[in-house]
Amino acid sequence: MKLPSRAAALTAAVLLAPVTGALGMSAAYAAGGTALPKVNMEATVKAAQIDPRRPDNTLTPGAKASVLLVERALRDRRLLDAKWVDGYFGTTTVAAYAEYQKSLGLSGLDTNGLPGKKSLAKLGAGRFKVTDVIAPGARVSVGGFVVSTRTRNMLAEAERLIGRDLKLDQGSYNPGGDPTSAGTHDGGGVVDISAEGMNAATRTAVVRGLRLVGFAAWLRNPEQDDWPWHVHAVAISDTELSRQAQQQVGDYYLGLNGLAGRGPDDGPKVTVRTWEEYRRR
Repeated sequence: MKLPSRAAALTAAVLLAPVTGALGMSAAYAAGGTALPKVNMEATVKAAQIDPRRPDNTLTPGAKASVLLVERALRDRRLLDAKWVDGYFGTTTVAAYAEYQKSLGLSGLDTNGLPGKKSLAKLGAGRFKVTDVIAPGARVSVGGFVVSTRTRNMLAEAERLIGRDLKLDQGSYNPGGDPTSAGTHDGGGVVDISAEGMNAATRTAVVRGLRLVGFAAWLRNPEQDDWPWHVHAVAISDTELSRQAQQQVGDYYLGLNGLAGRGPDDGPKVTVRTWEEYRRR
């Protein structure tokens, strides 16, 4: 029996792709011996935090190719209309990704619309390879408050840079624990740090140190709300962030203060980096 040529097999697979969706794509890559395209998880998660808070449709730098691959996979699952496959991870794409997470039987923080390690790998099966993976890690205790391993490591490095220990007033995974937090502490990656006894220079140094290692961090004062002086910090790109914390990260990238009124950022200016970007420096 005469076997079909490699070129013929590849042509057949490509012709079948529109009909068979992910299966056709997988077959085409297998027949042609071509490596799967890559989705950069870091860039994709960053876009999912920033794009929904933009006043326009500007794309997050370095994320377009990866976001397009994710959006096409969501489209093929009939969770996202074709007109939204544009490389912009806005509110519609976030909602579609959350529906995809629910379709996997996930719940709670695992359906927050941010691409997580496991859900993204399943979405990409036979379609794309996931690189630059982010994972919050196990939950641990810091000063009696629960945080993720990733957040704990970020705090430890910030303390090293600042040259002083930091005392937490509130940790993560604390739904309803503090009404003034507006839900930001419901998920992972968020802490409040006491500023008691600090002078203005020290408070600024703490915010700067937290920002340098990958937190969206701001100094909060009693004039803003019914709270004491403290530093509010959100670990950028933590995949277990609550929706409210996701919005604060987007605001931070856009030069805002993370409060409901979306005023200008009043903290020290540093180059915005994630924890992973900081560690690669």
